[in-house]
Amino acid sequence: MSISILVYILSGLVIVLLLWIGLTEYRFKKFFAGTKARNLEDVMIQLGEQMATIRETQSKIDKHLVIIDDRLDKTIRNVETVRFNPFEDAGGNQSFAISFLNDKGNGVIMSSLYARDRMSIFAKPIINFKSEFELSTEEKSVLEKSK
Repeated sequence: MSISILVYILSGLVIVLLLWIGLTEYRFKKFFAGTKARNLEDVMIQLGEQMATIRETQSKIDKHLVIIDDRLDKTIRNVETVRFNPFEDAGGNQSFAISFLNDKGNGVIMSSLYARDRMSIFAKPIINFKSEFELSTEEKSVLEKSK
């Protein structure tokens, strides 16, 4: 009777081992699915090549982002307008001051003075939110709005 119990135990152990081997083989088939690799070494080589390609692509993207950031720093993104009436005898708020500045405060302020018989346009360069030329009250106002 002890031999028959031993046979049953060994049979059960063999069944468990066969199930474990089948499950392991299923996992390997699933792991290698979609690849032409015959062994784990080939899969690891393919993954290494893919990682190298990803690193190279990431490096190119990083360099391109630096270029884009440099360009973006130079773009005009702060545009403000103030309309006003400089002369009491002229019609409504036909005159204006408008700023075109980048994030560093560099750009230009343009102003227009409208009168019945003429219209004058002025442009003043701005560097670091300051101008070397005298700014009118309206130009100062539009500069403050642009900050």
